[in-house]
Amino acid sequence: MPRPSQPSPTSPKIEARFRLRVTLGSDIAIGPGKIDLLEAIREHGSITQAAREIGMSYRRGWLLLDELNRSLRKPATACSQGGLRGGGCLLTPEGEALIALYREIEQRAEHACAQQLASLTQLIVKS
Repeated sequence: MPRPSQPSPTSPKIEARFRLRVTLGSDIAIGPGKIDLLEAIREHGSITQAAREIGMSYRRGWLLLDELNRSLRKPATACSQGGLRGGGCLLTPEGEALIALYREIEQRAEHACAQQLASLTQLIVKS
């Protein structure tokens, strides 16, 4: 039986991550892409710049944000269209709370399953 190869200095890092998704019917109401987009909007104040930073088109970012806001009781963002001074997009208190809750759930899940995650990643052959 062959032995697993030893990791080389250039081996990719093994990482286990939780990717929480909350569905509403067949739609993903809350998911990792939408949370990443909200965090980028918080940083840049712009859907265009936020989408660019996370590697998606403005249209895709806008569609994700629209779907997210329609899924929530209160919108996660308050955006204004361009004009003389340009538009912008800010997080609402609900958007800030959404990010905080989502990231807290991720952290708690990772902490609660740390031993199992370590055992799981040990099953991966490192090249």
